[in-house]
Amino acid sequence: MDSFLHNKVSEGVALVERMVLKGCQPDLLTYGALHPDDALNLLTEMEKKGIRPTLFTYNTLISCLCNYGRWEDAAGLLSDMIEKKINPDVVTFNALIDAFVKEGKLLEAENYRLEEAKQMFDLWLARLSPKRCDIHTLINGFCKSKRVEDGMELFREMSQRGLVGNTVTYNTLIQGFFQAGDCESAQQVFKQMVSVVCLPVLWTYNILLDGLCKNGKLEKALVIFQDMQKSEMELIFSL
Repeated sequence: MDSFLHNKVSEGVALVERMVLKGCQPDLLTYGALHPDDALNLLTEMEKKGIRPTLFTYNTLISCLCNYGRWEDAAGLLSDMIEKKINPDVVTFNALIDAFVKEGKLLEAENYRLEEAKQMFDLWLARLSPKRCDIHTLINGFCKSKRVEDGMELFREMSQRGLVGNTVTYNTLIQGFFQAGDCESAQQVFKQMVSVVCLPVLWTYNILLDGLCKNGKLEKALVIFQDMQKSEMELIFSL
């Protein structure tokens, strides 16, 4: 069986060699057709044969490993590519941060995995321009794990770096504060959203109404509801 698998990996290496020689980079489907262990073996065999993996190669493998739940191996590839002076990009970090956040949700290890995700994010900032960073994945992870204050702190940090949140990020924070029972902070985030000319959408108002009602702030919810009626905004609201 081991000999059979080795032959299959060797055939894969030969195929990749031909692809590379023809200027065709292996993609996610190429590696996805292999078991993750075989894909990693394929990378090793490629290097033994003098085929230098590119950023695209690493990103494809990292995405493949993340899809299989092999987050530790994916993080190991990041260390490997940095050691080889292959600079990771937005795609690399986005895949890893998203994977750590998802694993935290699935394995009830939110704090541990979110800290790893935050460390990965800090490394991202150290290597790439902050303007290229998408912080929503990590903020959403904090909010879903009932750590909305950490999500807000990250948002403040990014604001200081010149990054402006989008509607989705603001909605996530508003909803996170309401779910934590902190109506005051939720409303403060909404006010900040309006002040930076990030216009709230219908879903933003739905979050406000839902959060206020569930937290017993019916009078404030009524005021918002009346404002929506004045602006002829259609209500899509589920309590």
